[in-house]
Amino acid sequence: MKITIIGAGKSGIGAALLAKRKGYDVFLSETKKSDECREAIEILQNENIDFEFGGHTSDSLINASLVITSPGVPPNSSAIKLAEKKDIKIISELEFAYNFLKNPIIAITGTNGKTTTTTLTTFILNHSGKLAISAGNIGTPLSTLVDNIDKETIIVVEASSFQLDRVENFKPDVAVILNISPDHLYYHSTMENYISAKWKIFLNQNEKDLLILNADDNELKKAAMQSRGKIAWFSMSPVDYGIYSKQGKMIARLKDNEEVIMLFDEIPIPGIHNAYNSMAAALAARAFEIRNENIRDSLMAFQGVEHRLELVKTINGVDYINDSKATNVNATWYALSSYKEPIVWIAGGRGDSNDYSALDEIVNKNVRCIILIGEESDNIFNHFSSMKRCFKESNLVNALERAKEQAIAGDVVLFSPACKSFDMFINYEHRGEVFKEIVKEL
Repeated sequence: MKITIIGAGKSGIGAALLAKRKGYDVFLSETKKSDECREAIEILQNENIDFEFGGHTSDSLINASLVITSPGVPPNSSAIKLAEKKDIKIISELEFAYNFLKNPIIAITGTNGKTTTTTLTTFILNHSGKLAISAGNIGTPLSTLVDNIDKETIIVVEASSFQLDRVENFKPDVAVILNISPDHLYYHSTMENYISAKWKIFLNQNEKDLLILNADDNELKKAAMQSRGKIAWFSMSPVDYGIYSKQGKMIARLKDNEEVIMLFDEIPIPGIHNAYNSMAAALAARAFEIRNENIRDSLMAFQGVEHRLELVKTINGVDYINDSKATNVNATWYALSSYKEPIVWIAGGRGDSNDYSALDEIVNKNVRCIILIGEESDNIFNHFSSMKRCFKESNLVNALERAKEQAIAGDVVLFSPACKSFDMFINYEHRGEVFKEIVKEL
């Protein structure tokens, strides 16, 4: 049986190596030129896997019975369109790897908070004596774990809409949906398609499985109506079954009584969104019989993830915060609401039909001035310049120099772009690293 892999990123290479180990005839196709993918080519050559770089050709699908697509490959890719025309089955790397795994799986999705909640859930489990590992969209392809992991290890999967879009059998023991707001519409075309992809995280679950949902997100109440699994809620208001906030305390109601887990003020990572992330992670941990005491100790010890509200340096009484992972408006709303101090906000990048009006109230309340970079700088400037002083800069170095000039002791300089990174950087990680390097030289 011949399998064609589309894309030579981590997921594509992982899938290619797994398919080769399982005895399939493997071919990999990538649009990037060979000189951009030397490491990938070396791996493929060492494993005697055939490949093509510089574009997808019809040869890549000759005799193929299955196509495995990487997360970043759009539905209108020439290779995907041709495979559909030839009626060749197309699945994601997540789906392919899942079929070879017997491990307990927690899968986490949502528009925002996936990486933090995935990392936090794994941290709680490990901190409480369980074996757990993070995988999926967080950077470790599921394919690399097959045959290389103890069967008792709990796999905590960050699942993007791209990965879920092409699943058929994927069925996590615990599924978590954190929130839903418009994102990746350049890929999914419509909000309905985006939601449909997210819903696939639970559609194969049965009554033995658990679905964890945000009760404060109206869209997710619709998900509950389609679920066959047991549902647990997390919320800022009391719920019948789940974890919620009450008088500043995190409360679990998973039996007939209320159990106090901790005070929300004891959680070191800031912002209401991290209160939501912590409740979701706590529910996932409780599904594996982790005690409240262990959850509390873990949440108090967790220091957050890189590129998400990451304190880089304090200069002359001003905190410089790296929130490069905020690639959409909703993520930036949470960032802007996380600080009581006045904010010098650095934003911009590549837009995705962004609606900045959702930020009007929080910007009016919390932001001192706005500094803009990237392709969206004009759009953001035009939207906010009537309410706040705005500056447009040609690059991140100039933006930070301007921020240093505008900020006074007690302020926060917050780099929360609300945009994708691809106009000026490889990805949001690259963008965040550049920000940190510049700040450390200020």
